[in-house]
Amino acid sequence: MNRPRLVVVTDRTQAAGPLPGVVAEAVAAGARAVLLRDRDLTGGERAALAVELRAVLDPVGGLLVTAGGDGGAAVHLAAAEPFPEPRPALVGRSCHSAAELTRARAEGCDWAFLSPVFPTASKPGYGPALGVDGFAALAPLGPPAYALGGVGPDDVPALLAAGAAGVAVMGPVMRDPSVVRAYLAALDG
Repeated sequence: MNRPRLVVVTDRTQAAGPLPGVVAEAVAAGARAVLLRDRDLTGGERAALAVELRAVLDPVGGLLVTAGGDGGAAVHLAAAEPFPEPRPALVGRSCHSAAELTRARAEGCDWAFLSPVFPTASKPGYGPALGVDGFAALAPLGPPAYALGGVGPDDVPALLAAGAAGVAVMGPVMRDPSVVRAYLAALDG
């Protein structure tokens, strides 16, 4: 898989406008991978939203990943979610500990989101923030790890040096999709 270095994670409640428009702005700014999170939607609502997001991503060769094991060819699983059978073409998993990363590697996950790297309101209850040193200690235990949770563009160089495959970003991009340019510039550093 040609792995993108930036994954935009959706959250309609933080979006600066209707989600398809926010994603379109992020894609115009250079984003090429989007995780449709919004797990509060019904299956039909998520499927309809996925169609809209694919219409934005497909023309640029982008990747749409859906949260949950029933999302199609590319899925992202919560830490405790069962691994889907049959196996989708691409599978990622959210991880918060050494045990979860080890499990993701054993399952053959293509990537892991390791969080929270820094304090963030959207990841309460997952223990203390890892920081760059904690990320560096845990990342080698799993599949290629994306840093998630409170990560700003200025944090990217240190996280790449700590072994991050890239970053996953929700709040900042949902509130201002143009910030994608700053993340990509930091990733290309």
